[in-house]
Amino acid sequence: MSCGDAVLIPRACDHKIVSDLNAPVWDVRSLPSQPLCRDVCAVDARSPTECRSKDTLIFTACMELELDSLHPLISLMPDIMPVAALQERQPDIRHLLHTMEREMAAARAGSAGILARLSEVVAANIVREWVEAGDGDAGGWIAALRDPRLGKVLVALHCDPGKDWTVAEMAKLMGSSRTVFAERFTSATGVPPLRYLARLRMHLASQWMSRDRLSVDQVARRLNYNSPAAFSRAFKRFTGRPPSQVRRSSDREEAAE
Repeated sequence: MSCGDAVLIPRACDHKIVSDLNAPVWDVRSLPSQPLCRDVCAVDARSPTECRSKDTLIFTACMELELDSLHPLISLMPDIMPVAALQERQPDIRHLLHTMEREMAAARAGSAGILARLSEVVAANIVREWVEAGDGDAGGWIAALRDPRLGKVLVALHCDPGKDWTVAEMAKLMGSSRTVFAERFTSATGVPPLRYLARLRMHLASQWMSRDRLSVDQVARRLNYNSPAAFSRAFKRFTGRPPSQVRRSSDREEAAE
């Protein structure tokens, strides 16, 4: 990395930023910090004995993205996504980075909030460019997203997984016959359309029950099942265990903590 570079680390893996391989490293959480606004603080790692001309200013952010319904995306991303390639194809991103640099250097009122919003825009652009440009080895699901007609169907399914979708409706949205749509969908994702939708629903249901602590009734309503019993049957048929077992496992883990 050099001055003006930016990277996105999508799966929050451990990482180090060093000036050389032999440089000492500190956990950023152990360094003194000063709150600037809600969820934003300034961390000072400078040595009082060193010349200020050697200072390096770094903006780093941890973002929690609402990607439950886009679960395949995170697992397909590379470990590190540099902004360098994006700058070549989308020069306007440089203006965003320069604006962030000016905000950090000026330390004006409201700078912290502006930096937080700009970082979200930069991260979203990095992900979008990766999807559209075909960077890396991202077949299947991402290949389907890059197909404008098939991508429209995938986005609709992920935006409204509880809708009572039919293959005919999906094919109409894509603008093709049911046979052509089903063949293209299965070829791109590896599973038939309704199987994909069922897997998406059960994935979301598992997360909502284990992580968000939603009840079986709440999940059933959110996914538009006729009754909790109908949802429970579908969940067990797909996962091999009843939803109540997922809730009990989550309760035990919470009690252990």
